Amino acid sequence: MSNDAKRDDSTVVLTRRKVLGGIGLALVAAPLGHLLACGPGGTNDGTGGETGADGGTGTDAGTDPGFWATGGTAAMTAASAYPNPFASGVGAVCALTCEATLGPCYAETIDRKDISENHDGLPVRLAFLVVDESCTPIPGASVDIWHAAPEGLYSGEDASTFCTADDPSATSARWFRGVQTTDANGRVDFNTCFPGWYSSRTIHIHFTIRLNGSEYVTSQLVFDDALNDDIIGTQPLYKDRGPRDTTNANDNVVSAESAPDYMFQTQRMSDGALLAWKTLVIRSSLSNASCQIPGGSGGGGPGGPPPGDGGVRPPPGWDGGTPPPPPQG
Repeated sequence: MSNDAKRDDSTVVLTRRKVLGGIGLALVAAPLGHLLACGPGGTNDGTGGETGADGGTGTDAGTDPGFWATGGTAAMTAASAYPNPFASGVGAVCALTCEATLGPCYAETIDRKDISENHDGLPVRLAFLVVDESCTPIPGASVDIWHAAPEGLYSGEDASTFCTADDPSATSARWFRGVQTTDANGRVDFNTCFPGWYSSRTIHIHFTIRLNGSEYVTSQLVFDDALNDDIIGTQPLYKDRGPRDTTNANDNVVSAESAPDYMFQTQRMSDGALLAWKTLVIRSSLSNASCQIPGGSGGGGPGGPPPGDGGVRPPPGWDGGTPPPPPQG
């Protein structure tokens, strides 16, 4: 399938119903154990943060700190020259990637690298390296990701209306959802756009890793708040929605103390796209114990765009009162 392929029912490989397995949407955000994973292409700095592939920390302004591309993944004109963020290896200590809530916004996914469906936004290359607890790369692992669009909506008619606001452009689309299988080196890449914000959640990306059809971990990753503020404060499709109400400092799923362990390393590319990467460590066996992200209370607002917030329409039937809080996502 080409990168800009639209949804085709023959390509839909997973459904939310299969993942939830009969469990309703009333999922509770679970706290989770430290991901002190060795940094992809870098090293842990001892505080939970990671150094970048070039020895820097967190984000890199690149050659022009004022330049971010727009126009979606079509603007990734230098993609073939993006560096390998995992070139330096992962080190000798790989701690487990821990669990976070699935949330109500999971829906059918599609096997593809470009998950944008030509949606506008700041282009992003997401790179993941999947390894086991001995830091051995895992080929053949399925990495399934989903996140909100720049306007703060999720896609899919099978997602909760709290996630799509029942917006026709969202329910008829499948943007910002996709699955890829790791190569012989344990790596998988996605082309996407920087996620938007919605009330009660910091900007984040969901993922599930499966091996031989079995789920090994479902969790979430965040971005550095300085990067979030830069993009939201300056870029089209993001700045017009105004400031967000939730940051890594007060998120209800990934706590401020845990956020550095679940944060992408990032670097601005020469074409103005963002390269973001993370090493994900899965159990060597499902019989091994899993862990949960520490510190996230799971309280607060809804897991998708809430009624009336940020220019998003209320869900159908909402009467203007306080809606019952759906699960966090």
